[in-house]
This record gives sequence, structure tokens and C-alpha cells, in this order.
Amino acid sequence: MHPMEHEISNYLKQEHYNPDKIEALKQHYRAILELLGEDADREGLLKTPLRVAKAMSFLTKGYEEDPMAIIRGAMFKEEYKQMVLVKDIELYSMCEHHMLPFYGKAHVAYIPNGYITGLSKIARVVETFARRLQVQERLTVQIRDCIQEALNPMGVAVVVEASHMCMQMRGIEKQQSATTTSAFTGIFLSDHRTREEFMNLISHNYR
Repeated sequence: MHPMEHEISNYLKQEHYNPDKIEALKQHYRAILELLGEDADREGLLKTPLRVAKAMSFLTKGYEEDPMAIIRGAMFKEEYKQMVLVKDIELYSMCEHHMLPFYGKAHVAYIPNGYITGLSKIARVVETFARRLQVQERLTVQIRDCIQEALNPMGVAVVVEASHMCMQMRGIEKQQSATTTSAFTGIFLSDHRTREEFMNLISHNYR
């Protein structure tokens, strides 16, 4: 393989599907199309049930992943005691109330207490919880609690800012609305200067 081809192949999205699950989902989505008044046999819709089945399987793949194991699989002893911040983590999730997308960014920080984890693992934890049917408030807390339990740091801070299609496409139909949620533990709760430092570091997102 040409080196460039090998490099590109490393970036291809890997999707693995359970064929029995996909087949069952496909039949349900075909029935949904018909209930909506569509002709599921017309050319443009023939492959739609399969495509949607695969898409939903991918968008909810977080149910099959263990976020705690992701962090604990890359823990390293380190005496570093300053804030570790991973900001602007893109997230895409599905609102459990209407099964419509919400999307935005997460900012995650922690103060190590003997252990650190790989920076990419923080982003993977965000994705794992996001790839489930969610509400933003619970998603924020789950990210916080997972990092706190896995690393036992001096504190964890999580802020999520997201736009919800259930607000933009239906309901009040406010196109520019965004929702911000936050969750803190440890020193981020007890020391306002530490919490303020974290908020200042991500403040460019809220101008």
C-alpha cells in the first residue's frame, strides 16, 4: 500500500453492525415509512430502511462501550497537580424525548491527584455517553462522574453547550437558541478561583 493510502485509511470511519439487529431495525423503519403515508417500495425509499437502521445503530453505539474502561485502560502515574483541560470537544447526541439530534461542544477539566489519562480518552468518554439517547443535563453529569470515579482527581469540571433540533425544528422554533449545562466536583466546587480559571479558559465560547 502506498504510504499516503495507508495514512488516509487510518482516518476512515469504522462501523461494525450486528446483522440481526440491523435487519430487525430495517423492518421497523419500513413499517414507520408506511405509517407515515409513504410508499416504501418506491425507488427513492427502497434502501432507506437499511440506511436509517445503520445510522441509528451508529448514533447509539455508546450503549456497547464502557467509558470507565476507556479511561482506566490509559492511566499513568504522574505528580502533575495543575489543571488539565480538553476544550471544544465536538459532540453529537440524540434527545431521548423526540429522538432528534442535539449537538455542540464539551469542555472537560480535572486536577490530577496521582494519575492522569490520555487526552484522547477524555474525548472518547464524551462521545461514548453522547452516542446514547440522552438529555443534556444527564450527559454533563455522566461525563463528570465517570472521570471522577476513574481517576479520583482533586476535582472535575464539565461544561456542555448544545443546540437542540427539537427546539429549532418544532416546539418554539428558536433557531439561535443554545443550552449550557455544567457540573463540578471537588476543588472546582470549593475553590472559586479554580472554577473561575476554568471558566476564563473556555470563555471565548460564550462571547
